[in-house]
Amino acid sequence: MKSMLALTLLAALAAPALAADAPAAAAKPDLAKGEAISKQVCAACHTADGTRGTPANPIIAGQHRDYLFKQLAEFKEGKRLNPVMQGMVAPLSEADLKNVAAFYAAKDTKPGVARNKQSVTLGEKIYRGGIADKQVPACAGCHSPSGAGIPAQYPRLGGQHADYTEAQLMAFRDGKRGNSTQMQQVAQKMSDREIRAVADYMAGLR
Repeated sequence: MKSMLALTLLAALAAPALAADAPAAAAKPDLAKGEAISKQVCAACHTADGTRGTPANPIIAGQHRDYLFKQLAEFKEGKRLNPVMQGMVAPLSEADLKNVAAFYAAKDTKPGVARNKQSVTLGEKIYRGGIADKQVPACAGCHSPSGAGIPAQYPRLGGQHADYTEAQLMAFRDGKRGNSTQMQQVAQKMSDREIRAVADYMAGLR
């Protein structure tokens, strides 16, 4: 009887310690706070809902939350270089970045269109089958056949501004964007013509 009582007492004493060791549940993103940040910081370049703003800036509505957060964090850390974005995120906390990423991720996407009928066949060939003689893999393998991407790993590309996608692929190729070794290796094997064709094709994916 005494031994059972002792075990019960030990268990009761241990319980708070075990609870203290358990990891705290991650706080859910606050969309209202994310919206406030978007209005104060982001909307001038990305529009209030992150949809079809200036082609030089990415469409971020409906982009994967974890991917958006990763990019924002890497701007802040200097892993991804862009003077404008680095200035914008500098005063924001990790929680702020998570909130604004969640806000834009929750927005509906809007379809885009490919503009160059002459190159759309080449763009589709690269996106769906890669470039065999250059060992360029199919974009669809990571970004999905519809361009929806894979949450946290690969961004949504369907409907993205062709100008923006082209600029990013060239930045990867030329070493100006260095936060994805995989994309650098792919882009380094592509010509200007191939980059433009696949970027335009992706703009019309849905």
